[in-house]
Formats: sequence, structure tokens, C-alpha cells
Amino acid sequence: MTSQQRRTKIVATLGPATDSAERMRRLLEAGVDVVRINFSHGDADEHRRRCQLVRETAAALDREVAVLGDLSGPKIRVERFADGPVQLKAGAAFTLDGSPDAPPGDVSRVGVSYAGLADDVAVGDTLLLDDGLVSLEVTEVAAPLVHTRVLADAVLSDRKGLNRLGGGLSLAALTDKDRDDIVLATQLGMDFVAVSFCRSGADIELTRSLLQAAGSGAYVIAKIERAEAITNLVEIVDASDAVMVARGDLGVEIDDAELPGLQKKIIRVAVQRNRAVITATQMLQSMVDSPIPTRAEVLDVANAVIDGTDAVMLSAESAVGRHPVQSVATMARICAAAERQFEPAVDLASADRDLARTDQAIALASMFLARQIDVRAILALTESGATARWLSRYRIQVPIYGLSRSAAARRRMALLRDVFPIDFQAPPGNPQLAARAAVQRLFELGHLAEGERVILTTGDHTGALGGTNTLKLLRVGPGGVAEGLGNL
Repeated sequence: MTSQQRRTKIVATLGPATDSAERMRRLLEAGVDVVRINFSHGDADEHRRRCQLVRETAAALDREVAVLGDLSGPKIRVERFADGPVQLKAGAAFTLDGSPDAPPGDVSRVGVSYAGLADDVAVGDTLLLDDGLVSLEVTEVAAPLVHTRVLADAVLSDRKGLNRLGGGLSLAALTDKDRDDIVLATQLGMDFVAVSFCRSGADIELTRSLLQAAGSGAYVIAKIERAEAITNLVEIVDASDAVMVARGDLGVEIDDAELPGLQKKIIRVAVQRNRAVITATQMLQSMVDSPIPTRAEVLDVANAVIDGTDAVMLSAESAVGRHPVQSVATMARICAAAERQFEPAVDLASADRDLARTDQAIALASMFLARQIDVRAILALTESGATARWLSRYRIQVPIYGLSRSAAARRRMALLRDVFPIDFQAPPGNPQLAARAAVQRLFELGHLAEGERVILTTGDHTGALGGTNTLKLLRVGPGGVAEGLGNL
């Protein structure tokens, strides 16, 4: 096996730059663990083609690759301009028109996609457009018009996003389009669905209920990109299966100087509350055009890894960039190097003692044992992937192999740091035979060697959901035969 397995996972956004079969193969070979389909761009047929290409390529490479559908959410945008981009001058008056019949824009005014904008802003508010490149101060509100003053020279073009500094825009998290896309995500068998611009745990629960009603078992990811989401962070994290630090819109709504500290806080809270976490947005932005990243970008990715993120994400770099494969390979190289500097800070002695589930208790006991003795790996025989998730939260740098017969569970585990999903059909009815077969499987794959010790977690009834209740300490004997050192 390789001297070091990369443990931080890579999410890559699909787009025109990834649409060929050869390019997709090279992307997965370079290290993509999860692909993101952005519902803000493209149509249903494009999404279907990309999902099929991912599934076919992953199967050909014998890889577990998850598909994440990212809902568009209630993004507020300016409408179109009559004659293309306009040059706004500092001090000039500029009007935002929320009426449904607003004419095409010009240098003095433009329509906006949110009719209720005038109800959500007040004189003195700062509105930020195009990810903060355009700043406007509200000078008068006369619904449906919002009159503003341009704060600095800027160019504004069609369909650019609009945020209020400090948050406070009251749109619902799910639009009619999002509800249609939830049905499409179900039809395409997507493994994760991300909720954009969520403000509360209720937004996550609504999405989950809509997915379940459509027949989907997809896990729900909360994108933290509103100021209100920071206020309700614990509630949102608890309602979700994973969170995404969506630094684009979040950096616009809050003071961008606060963003590094908030990123660390979101990662810390997610890990502490047993949720996966993705760090996203502009991580290698210069590689949209350049074949190499800036030093600042290298440090950005590495710091997220050292902070304990499960995954790092590429957006435009892979979707429309000139160097998508190189971007993935670069991110993989940075992650592997940063992991060598990672020092787990989890104090198992002070870990949560009020555990509601047996599999959580087994995970904690496994990690405590792994810190006391030298083990090569932890083998989690799991039906749903839950045991592997609990194990991965402790961040002790022992590789965790999630062995499952469920393809959906294996793909969901592809997002988890330190977890490597393995297709495994456990012999039915006999936990001892299942344990021996698991060790043999890892030995044959080259992940274990003779003489190494491993921890194995399983249940009395293999294949049962939530049934993990046993921990075994085993040694790999000649030919990969498991030699028992006892039950704990």
C-alpha cells in the first residue's frame, strides 16, 4: 500500500470542463471523492448526463464516488441591462426596482429578482452586489423602489447576486425550483442534497421531509452562508447530516475579516456534534486560469485540513477552469502534506459520556484503545455507515475502513475524513466468520500486512441497521488469517 493515504476528501464541481469521458476518468483518478452538481447552472438533461457519466466512470475504476446536488436557493440577483455592463461612478444615484415589470437596466437603475427587497432594507443599509465588488448605500425606500448611492467606482453586469451587509433578507430557503430539483435529485439517486441560504434547522428538516416524500434517502447538507445561519449554527448543524462553509456569500454578508475565525468555529462545531464538514469557495481560484496555485491558496487549503475539515471543494476551478485535473491533483497533494502536520486535539478522557446509541459507545471505546496501543487500522462492519461516521469524528489519524454491502452507504462514507469505504458482503449469521472475512478482504487489497494489529467493530447480527455492539482486537496472521487477541 502507499506510504500515506490522503484522508481529507475532495469535492469537485462538474461543468463544461468535465463533460468528456476521458476528462472524468482523469478527474477521478486524480482523487475526486464527491462530485457536485450545481442546480444553479444547466438543465435537467445536463444533470442526468453528468450523473450517468460519474456513475459509469466510477464503476469502471472500482471507485466509491458520491454525487452531491446543490440546490440554487433564493439567490437575489439584479436583472439584465439593456446595453450590457454599466460603469457605476462613486456618489452617483442608482435605483433597484423590485416591480415585476421593471424595464431593462441602465446606468441609473436595474430590476431585481426579489419583489420584497424594499420591505427588508432601511436607509443607511449597505447592499453588496457581485460578491462585494459593488457597494451601494440605501438613501431612500419607496416600495417597490430602493434608492441608493454608489460607494465606489464599479462595473455591474447582468444577473449578479445581491446581499445585505449583516444579513436580514427574509426569503424562504426553498424556492419552487428547489422543490422541483429535489424530485430530480431523487430520480438521479443523488447521495447528498445541499440547502443554500438556510437560516434555521427548520429549513433543513423541510428539505429532508421533501426528500423522504419523494423516496430519497439522500443526506442533507446545510450551507452556512447567511449571517442568520451563524446565529443559529448549533440548531442547523444538529438538524443536518453535514455542513458546508460556503465562504462566498457568507463573506459578503459579514465583515470579511471575521471569516477565518468563523470558518474555524463552524468546523469545530460540526466535528464536536458528529457532523461532516466541507470547506468551499475559491480555494484554488487562480487555477481557473493558471496551472499552479498561489502560495496563499496553498495555505488556505492546508489550514482547513489542519483545522479538521472532512473535505475541501473546488467550484469554478473544476467546472469551467482550464486546468480541472491539475486542480484536483494539486488539492490532493496539499491535503496529504497538511495531514502530516495535523495534531489531533481531541481529549478522549473528556469526550461525551451521555451517549444515546450503542454504536457511538463502541466508536469511543475503539478510539480510546487505538490511542493506547499500536494498531494499523480500524475495520467497521457497517450497514448504514453510521459507525464509520462516529469513528471519524475523533480525528486520531488511524485509517478507518468502512466495510458495507450497501452501495449508497459506501458512497456516503466517501465524504468522511479518515474513512475508506470498501465493498464487503459479510457471511450471513456468523459474526466470527464476518470478522475473519473482513480481515482477509483488507489483506488481499493490500491495506493490511502480516503481523499488524487491527480493531474491528461489528454487531451480533451482520447487516442489521444500528446493530454495532462489539469490538474485537485482532492480529493479521499468515495469509491474512485473523488471529484473535480477545473481545472487549
